[in-house]
Amino acid sequence: MYCKHCGSAVEQGAAICTHCGTPVGQGMNFCQNCGSQVQPGAAVCMSCGFSTVTKTVAPPGAKSKVAAGLLGIFLGAFGVHNFYLGYTGKAMAQLLMTVLSCFMLSEVSAIWGLIEGIMILCGSINTDADGVPLAD
Repeated sequence: MYCKHCGSAVEQGAAICTHCGTPVGQGMNFCQNCGSQVQPGAAVCMSCGFSTVTKTVAPPGAKSKVAAGLLGIFLGAFGVHNFYLGYTGKAMAQLLMTVLSCFMLSEVSAIWGLIEGIMILCGSINTDADGVPLAD
């Protein structure tokens, strides 16, 4: 394993490069697999073919982006998607707006939920209330 910032060899399981102090996995100058210099913006290392694109992985038990988005689109007037994601303040506002107005303001809450549902599915809203990334 090699430092992506300086190209020096890094011990397996190390958190930082002992040569330059950069956290492991950060940097775009060198291949993490073979240590060769990588062209800026390249998707793969030209020496070994290793992918240089880092992908964020949601932790186990992360909430589903698709579920949250669909809840927002179909049940947004009741704030169900916000309850699901842990945003209880917004969820209560949507629910109370719908119920206390005897459903006369349900269109407003429904549009609010529709917009948030689309934002969740498009990736504008990509974490739950605890800051945990949503799973794809």
